[in-house]
Amino acid sequence: MKIGVLALQGDFAEHIIMLKSLGVETAEVRLAEQLDGLNGLIIPGGESTTIGKLATDFGLMGPLRQFGQRQAVWGTCAGAIFLSKDVSREQPLLGLMDIKVARNAFGRQVDSFEADLDISELKQATGTDEAFHAVFIRAPIIESVSADAKILASLSDGRIVAAQQGHFLATSFHPELTGDSRFHQYFLSLID
Repeated sequence: MKIGVLALQGDFAEHIIMLKSLGVETAEVRLAEQLDGLNGLIIPGGESTTIGKLATDFGLMGPLRQFGQRQAVWGTCAGAIFLSKDVSREQPLLGLMDIKVARNAFGRQVDSFEADLDISELKQATGTDEAFHAVFIRAPIIESVSADAKILASLSDGRIVAAQQGHFLATSFHPELTGDSRFHQYFLSLID
């Protein structure tokens, strides 16, 4: 198994470290040909408009959409925004996952926070009962999911912070910053 991490901008190195700790072969993806031979792709956190602009400039939008038609893709924070179909503003989006996302829903950098999330799918997939300690940095909220997507995690006030639609996964938070590899393991379980 070989997993790519979109390495245009953001915290791609942290995802690579987490994947390598699980014994997974990785590749940094900056060009369309680097998608060849990958079993899945992670789009990291960073700045979603910058990721979209660079993906457009490097001719990656079409190849990323084609890749997502057959392979698993996970977007974290800005990556979840880039993966979505709707953010209520004009910016380049892959439109692969039928979710609506609100950017910077919690406010500015100083409003970043951490929270423990009870995620039954994660517990089932990894055989643990522990809550997942999530790190939110200028995080988006998933405002809505389509009928064929499922909510994986919400905050205590009901705001959605993780969702799955088939082989697409979106998280508002940064699992790669926690030292807890369970979300990465869960993503790997979505790969055929």
